[in-house]
Amino acid sequence: MVFKNFRFVVIFRILLLAVTIFLFFYTLTLEYLITPFLIGLIIIFQIYLIFKYLDKTNRDLASFLESIRFSEFTRSFKIEGMGSSFDELNKAFNDVIQDFQKVRSEKEEQYQYLQSLVRNIDVSLITYQRDGTVDMVNNSFKKLFQINSLKNIHDLKEVSPELVETLIKLEPGKSCLIKIQEEDDILQLAISGTEFKILDKSIILVTIKNIQSVLEDQETESWQKLIRVLTHEIMNSITPISSITSTLDLMFKDARKLDAIPDKESIEEVHMAIKTINKRSDGLLHFVNTYRNLTKIPQPNFKVAKIKEMLDDISLLIKQEIKSNNVDYQVSLEPESLEFYADTKLIEQVLINLIKNAIHALDNNENPHVILKAYNNKRGRVTIQVSDNGQGILPDVIDKIFIPFFTTKPKGSGIGLSLSKQIMRLHGGSITATSVVEKGTTFTLTF
Repeated sequence: MVFKNFRFVVIFRILLLAVTIFLFFYTLTLEYLITPFLIGLIIIFQIYLIFKYLDKTNRDLASFLESIRFSEFTRSFKIEGMGSSFDELNKAFNDVIQDFQKVRSEKEEQYQYLQSLVRNIDVSLITYQRDGTVDMVNNSFKKLFQINSLKNIHDLKEVSPELVETLIKLEPGKSCLIKIQEEDDILQLAISGTEFKILDKSIILVTIKNIQSVLEDQETESWQKLIRVLTHEIMNSITPISSITSTLDLMFKDARKLDAIPDKESIEEVHMAIKTINKRSDGLLHFVNTYRNLTKIPQPNFKVAKIKEMLDDISLLIKQEIKSNNVDYQVSLEPESLEFYADTKLIEQVLINLIKNAIHALDNNENPHVILKAYNNKRGRVTIQVSDNGQGILPDVIDKIFIPFFTTKPKGSGIGLSLSKQIMRLHGGSITATSVVEKGTTFTLTF
């Protein structure tokens, strides 16, 4: 008889073992010698078969766990003829194996996708440990530095010792620019990095991009804008001087031909012309001196300072101007303990200039107000804003307001915002402007 149910088989074997044990003890009472011995051997053999039968499940489970441990997911499990409960166990084993196969396949596909992405992205990537051991470099990195392989970043000393030093000392989250002069080329590299941990190993991921062409384009555009402004200002002074001197030359030629003494009216005309030439010359000299001042910004004296104290000082300095212009002036600071690392004197100069510009933009406004706001932005950087509800700045003008000598004011010099931008650059920060015509303008300083 073939038993197809595990429970019945186990019960049968236990009952058979009990009967055999009973016979063993029964034969002992009959004083048999060989029969009890033979029955005892049968008992031992039956116990062995029961344990072997029961141990099959344990062996299958152990094999299943080893498959998981060693990631061997090509096997399948078959436990047949042992009842419905083992059919469920068999199905559970194989379902788990299939799930692991699916997860492993998805991870392998994702790994291959990421590897392909890293290899072919146009930004140079390198990952290394703090001791300089390189884990990975992509094709862009190899192409940029003309290398086939790299085991340690110190091997880049042949390319540039400065590059190696920058990579070793690079702080996570920071960015820097370095210039590498090669025999026939110049590399302007923008380097930024981040640090993360895999198990107990600290890994640094660095991105490197050659921005030489971008910088050259921006530099050319900046020079073109500056030259246009300089040409405009110089021509405004030179043109009337040239015209007046030509007129004077004609007057003296006529007087020489007539051999006549200049009358009072002619002398007055010459005097007025000389005064005009002198005035325009002074204007041109002032323009040149202003340009000289623009290029002589002192290096910041950095220190940790409380922003509240600086804003209080600014409020005191502009109090009279705010009052005389009937402007609603508000200061917002969150948190009040906010601090930053800066030269407060230079930043005060920037903010006072922005506030005065805001006040001038509020002319003929029925309900003028200026808001000075300081806070940490969503990236955790200290930010100061100056906002007004004035006439705003036209879209085609707002892109030019930071160009030196560009101004929309009749008596403006056009260097205030340029100075502000240079001061913020010296602080490693930025200044930006957003505006809506007839609604107002906001200048944002980010440190």
